[in-house]
Amino acid sequence: MLTVSTSKIAPRAYHHGDLRAALIEAGLAVLAGSDAEAISLRELARTAGVSPTAVYRHFPDKKALLAALADAGVARLGEAQRLASEAAGGGAAGFAATGRAYVRFALANPALFRLSFTHGGFAAAPTQSSDTASLMLRGYAEQFGGADAERLTLQAWSVAHGLAMLMLDGRLPPDDALIDRVLDTKTLFPAQNHT
Repeated sequence: MLTVSTSKIAPRAYHHGDLRAALIEAGLAVLAGSDAEAISLRELARTAGVSPTAVYRHFPDKKALLAALADAGVARLGEAQRLASEAAGGGAAGFAATGRAYVRFALANPALFRLSFTHGGFAAAPTQSSDTASLMLRGYAEQFGGADAERLTLQAWSVAHGLAMLMLDGRLPPDDALIDRVLDTKTLFPAQNHT
């Protein structure tokens, strides 16, 4: 007669299901409290409970890991913008909400935000990229800019990115009311008729 034990075995730190994802999550955790210079492949291996050799199977060097973290940052930014747009109900309010979400994401994730622009997360300007954030920006610009959509895309991105960088660099205070005032579609593009 065969008996099967139903006792649970204590879980280990890492179960070798998706080491790449585990390493990215560990890297994102480091970026939450430090900059990209603090990331070490060996330290991430220790955190995940695997050998450094296992890490190098997924990321041949630190540059490859930083690029993957940058891509994860771009995806998280796009998701934050999508949620903000939906919460605002789309349209002009959604367009403005994506810009405010962009700045607030940068302030909440400064190291990840900076990494996304220095290690390939944003491979090209939003007029050419296919990430969620860029596609959403272009969609709104086409909706409100018509034939002038490319200019509106670059203008809206420049304003949001510029404001984010000014706040990150301490040139402007990270003030929610200021973010709301600067990234208001009605004042940014007063000649446009937004409904």
